This record gives sequence, C-alpha cells and structure tokens, in this order.
Amino acid sequence: MMRELAELLARLRQAPAALVTVARTAGSVPREVGAWLAVWGDGTVLGTIGGGHLELTAIERARAALAAGPFEPDEQRRALGPSLGQCCGGVVWLRQERVDGADIDALRARLMPPLAPLALFGGGHVGRAIVRLLEDLPFAVRWVDSRDEVFPEPLPLNVQAEHSDPVQAAVADLPAGSAVLVMSFSHAEDLEIVAACLARQRQWDDLRYIGLIGSRTKWARFGHRLAERGFGDDELARVTCPIGLPDIAGKQPAVVALAVVAQLLALGLAPA
Repeated sequence: MMRELAELLARLRQAPAALVTVARTAGSVPREVGAWLAVWGDGTVLGTIGGGHLELTAIERARAALAAGPFEPDEQRRALGPSLGQCCGGVVWLRQERVDGADIDALRARLMPPLAPLALFGGGHVGRAIVRLLEDLPFAVRWVDSRDEVFPEPLPLNVQAEHSDPVQAAVADLPAGSAVLVMSFSHAEDLEIVAACLARQRQWDDLRYIGLIGSRTKWARFGHRLAERGFGDDELARVTCPIGLPDIAGKQPAVVALAVVAQLLALGLAPA
C-alpha cells in the first residue's frame, strides 16, 4: 500500500477525495483494521478494503457522497453475508470521510503502516530491484552507498537514501532492531560492513538479521578474514550468506531480489 499512499497524498493536492477506512471488524473479514480506499470525483479509485461486493458498494456510496458536496464523516456497519454476496461471515465497520490537501500530513501519519527498519547497503542492480519490491511492503528502508549519484529519483515513500564514506560508518547509526542487507559494489566494502555489523552485535546485540549477498565460496573467504580479526564461530553464524530462499533460482537481479525479500518475509522480519 506504500505506492498507493504516495499517490493518494499527491492527488489530494489537486482534488478532494472520499476516504473509506476499515474502522472495526468482527469475525472473518477480507481486510484488517486500517485498510483503506480513496475515491475521486473523476472515478479514480486507489487502495482496497477487500474487493467483492463490499468494496463495490463502498465505492458507489463514496462517489454519491462526493457528488452531493461536502459531507461529515460517518461509520457504517456491513455484515459479510448473503445480502452482499460474500460468505466471510464477519462484520466490517467502514468509516467514510472527505479529505483534501489540508489533510496530507495527518493522513501520512495515520495511514502509514508500522514499518520494520531495514538497512540496504548497495545501490547496484540488485539493490534497486529490492527497493522496488520493498516499496509496497512494511519496511522503513535506509539505503546506503559510498558513491555519489547512484540513487534513482524519486524514491519511494518508505526509502531514505544516504551517502556514507566510509560506507561502514553508517552501521553505528542504524535503528535498534534493524535487518541489514549487504551488497555493495566491492568485496572490500562488503567485508567492512559485515565486520561493523558484527562489532555492533558484540556490543549491543540489537540487529535482527545480517544478510550478505554472494556464494558459499565468498563467505568462506570472508569467514577466514573475519576470524583473523577476532570474531568467533558463534558470531560468524549470525551472518546469512548466501541470502535468499534457495528454492527461488536464478541470477537475474529481479529474481535475486524476489528471493531475498521472500526470505525476509519468511523469517518474520516484517510487521504482522
């Protein structure tokens, strides 16, 4: 929903919309509390509250309210039974309100989902592919590279780009609980970033995941060099290399990115 939220905020600068939000639920329902859709007078619809007849009637009701002029917020109870042609069996309360450009800051804070901190070191092809996937997932991405002018514009709403030279210096400032993906343009930088992560783990033990792109051969070499710096086997075991779900095969950047992001989700690193 990050992409849709960014578009919602941008469109509200031009025209007001009717915002429909799942305010409460009971029983089996298609979407969680906080799910939303927005409707404009020109027929544009962003977001989803679960599809089906529930969503269709909500859109029709929102369009009618917009056409009638300014309206006050209200809340409507909808049972997901035969009358809606849906068999979920639960109940949804939908809040409908008119929003415009004056509400942008409040909506950004209200509709932004809980985000897990993730540091991505490396602005190359795989890094860019990962950022594209993470745009719609609940991660707050800190994207770090030592090179100037490697980050594309515009960046997704949940991505902050940072130039750091030396690149490993950024490790010290990462939020506690961060997951870290290491895929810089050079093995030398990768080694320094991983070493900085392990040093932080030794002191604070507050990184949830350290993933290094590369082969088992690369990790064997890194493991030897890191051992020479005094890191023990238990510390080296905190690093995942290779990264990505092994059942997703392929070397194309988009495939590698998909395998890596799928692993993050499988490990439960995203908010539920």
